[in-house]
Amino acid sequence: MQILETYKPFEIQEIELTAWKQRPVKNNFFELVLVRSGEGTQCINYNEYKYSKGSIFLLPPLKCHSFTIEKPTKFVFLKFTDSFFKDANQIAIDRNEWFKEAAYVLSNYNQLPGDIVKNDIDRTHLDRLLTMILQESHNYGKDSINLIINLMTCVLEILIRNINKGRFFELPKHSDDRITNMLNYINKNIDKSELLKVENLADVFMMSPTYVSEFFKKQVNMPLREYIIKAKLKLVEIRLLNSNFTLTQIAENLGFTDVSHLSKTFKRYEGVSIREFKKNGEYMLLKRSACAS
Repeated sequence: MQILETYKPFEIQEIELTAWKQRPVKNNFFELVLVRSGEGTQCINYNEYKYSKGSIFLLPPLKCHSFTIEKPTKFVFLKFTDSFFKDANQIAIDRNEWFKEAAYVLSNYNQLPGDIVKNDIDRTHLDRLLTMILQESHNYGKDSINLIINLMTCVLEILIRNINKGRFFELPKHSDDRITNMLNYINKNIDKSELLKVENLADVFMMSPTYVSEFFKKQVNMPLREYIIKAKLKLVEIRLLNSNFTLTQIAENLGFTDVSHLSKTFKRYEGVSIREFKKNGEYMLLKRSACAS
């Protein structure tokens, strides 16, 4: 077994299992899982998906995933942990930009069952990257940490590319392709309020301003304004549990008028105060209905 200590800003582990034991939930971002060998079934939100050699999954930080192992399986787990964003003083990187990339993956991944990577080239890339990270983890320290973080950044870019190409949003089977592009655009620019205005969306997607809101609601079954607010609040949750950003910084970064506006909006949509949410320590809007307790 190969593993990095749990207090490190990330963990990587290669291990062969004959049975899956549910692990306690921590406030981590997510885990990327590569199946080196073996067969079985992955379960997310009570939906099952067969896995085999080469399968690549993304595990959400919720108690809604497990594996049923039919043949002894060698897994590689790469866990993105919150400590990376809370204590990165020794790491010469743009922590805010790295956080933004990782938060984008988590907030847009819809926890649907199945392989997250649809492209064989990207699958090969991820396999090689994880192998390199494993090898470097043996020499974890000043000589390896920057390289490992750069390799993890490459992993994030590949995940983002596949999330953007896939239908990870819960949309009707015969929905208009334009809505997937619009959702991607909104989520990429969720911290840029000017770009989310109806007039700008109309220009980008060549619709009339009066039609944008009607089109969006028809496709997503949710008003555009409500979707944008909830998308922002997902990122608020992530920042509250996984970073040292102040409420003022969070409000400014995501386009809320001030902390009071953020707090009132959070309470209205989440049903609890920010203080109660942090005390509870578990995501709410990131949960799909099947995950809710």
